[in-house]
Amino acid sequence: MPLFRRSFAIFGLVWMACSAAAGAEPDHSLEIAPPSEALTFGRIETAEGQVPVMVTAYESGRVALIDLVCALGRPLGDAIAVFNQVGYERLRGVAEDPPDYCLRGIDARLLSMPVDLGDHHIAAGTNYPEHAGEAEVEDGPFLFAKLVEPTGPRSAVAAGEGLLDYEVELAWVTLARLRRGKTAEYLGLLLANEYTDRLTLLEHIDVSDVTSGVGFTTGKSFPGFLPVGNLFVIPADYRAFAGSLRLRLYVNGEKRQDALVSQAIWDIDEMIAQTWQRQDARWQHRGATVSLLPEPNVIEGRTMILGGTPSGTAFQGIPRATQVAGVGAWLLGGWDRSVVSRVAERYAADAREEGLYLVPGDRVVIEVDRMGVIDNTVR
Repeated sequence: MPLFRRSFAIFGLVWMACSAAAGAEPDHSLEIAPPSEALTFGRIETAEGQVPVMVTAYESGRVALIDLVCALGRPLGDAIAVFNQVGYERLRGVAEDPPDYCLRGIDARLLSMPVDLGDHHIAAGTNYPEHAGEAEVEDGPFLFAKLVEPTGPRSAVAAGEGLLDYEVELAWVTLARLRRGKTAEYLGLLLANEYTDRLTLLEHIDVSDVTSGVGFTTGKSFPGFLPVGNLFVIPADYRAFAGSLRLRLYVNGEKRQDALVSQAIWDIDEMIAQTWQRQDARWQHRGATVSLLPEPNVIEGRTMILGGTPSGTAFQGIPRATQVAGVGAWLLGGWDRSVVSRVAERYAADAREEGLYLVPGDRVVIEVDRMGVIDNTVR
């Protein structure tokens, strides 16, 4: 019996047993890539701990999967550890012809963060032309450090006191240390929502050189500002695979962002090349000096390289009238703060009045075929 049918034989039994108790996740049905094109991993919590799995189907909020501890006969850690120990071809064989007794079917909500990641990542700003236009950045793209530990696909996100913005992004993940001058044979792919406090960013940005990256790390590195998808994908050809993906983000059911990854200005090879070129850049972040890399000439394993976001974010540039009003407030006695801070303050007041940014109770969903789901509630 073909894998898809065998998977769903068990999948259906578990569905009937569990749906009454847990309910199915609504509306999330995704294409999963065939193992000849990509290996699709996840992770689930069990009484024995976290278990790596391969996902073979994703239908109406249910997933069919292969228990890798069962299929391989020993515990191996997360998907990155499994891949590094076993390799693509053997895992492809498992995906194409798994033992029947290792097949499972579960509610997709039980998929946890699929891999363990660090807290020092590389991110691209204004890497999509239309987003660069709406943000009024003419000299991009550029890179900055995202210094935050990723959270799971269903983690809540704090609105805070600033202006919370969403950003759907595709991230490439190094599977092992990548040294300057070397090319990775394989990279993992992961969805991310690269949340931003626009007010903090605007208060710290270098307006004379936006593409320096100054202020971006500070505005984007609050706890919980990097939830990742529930699937981790390792393609046979990560360049071709990534280019065919279409990123979509919804706020309270309304589509806000929709673009092909192939529309990005820099591809993964250029982002890595730019990382080496810009690794000596330094800027201040909450009293510390930071850079793109913790160690020169090395991108550590389990580092996310975030590819930038397309158009449709809440931030659409600062209107001229707002800029004039902010400068006026400074001239009329607001000298205890910088001109930049006064403009940001006025922009925040206008944005709150217009309801442009995320507020507690909002639901932000990213859903991408072949890549998975992120579903966050703002608190």
